[in-house]
Amino acid sequence: MSEPIRSFIAVDVTAKAVIEAVSRLQRELLSTGADLKPVELHNLHLTLIFLGEQPKRTLDEVAKKLEQLNFRRFEVEFRGVGAFPNSSSPRVIWVDVGRGRRELVDLAHAVRELVRDIAREDEEFTPHLTIARVKGPRNKEKLAEMIGRHSSDVFGAVEVSEVKLKRSILTPRGPIYSDLYVKRLSA
Repeated sequence: MSEPIRSFIAVDVTAKAVIEAVSRLQRELLSTGADLKPVELHNLHLTLIFLGEQPKRTLDEVAKKLEQLNFRRFEVEFRGVGAFPNSSSPRVIWVDVGRGRRELVDLAHAVRELVRDIAREDEEFTPHLTIARVKGPRNKEKLAEMIGRHSSDVFGAVEVSEVKLKRSILTPRGPIYSDLYVKRLSA
């Protein structure tokens, strides 16, 4: 019997201009002195659904289901900064999705529908790019002010051309992601 694999389905964010803009923002957020853990730039992604711990045979089944995904490529623009649950008491800091939002929601819905017998999300899909996690209350007022200052910034765009089934290994230094399956979207 194989060890369960922590996994999720996502769209990687690899556009250089977006990564550089996020990096600049992360440095500004850190300059507030808030207790933050920025997402590593090579780990930036849009999660479509979290699958949790699954046996390998189930993930093989997920890959077969993803093969059936019939979706065209589209572009997503990143615009604005916010926080969950809110900017005055942030736990997760994110960049919002502007243009391409409807297509991303439709893609997430299609993916969730394909794997609904394996994993079910209780929450409605909210398009966002997580860029940092807040680890404590230190300087949260400064952090809230910084989030507000960037609420309408534009970070660039990426082409959504692939959907990936990803493995996540949690380590003390942060998660390590690897691709288990890649579904290319049609042109």
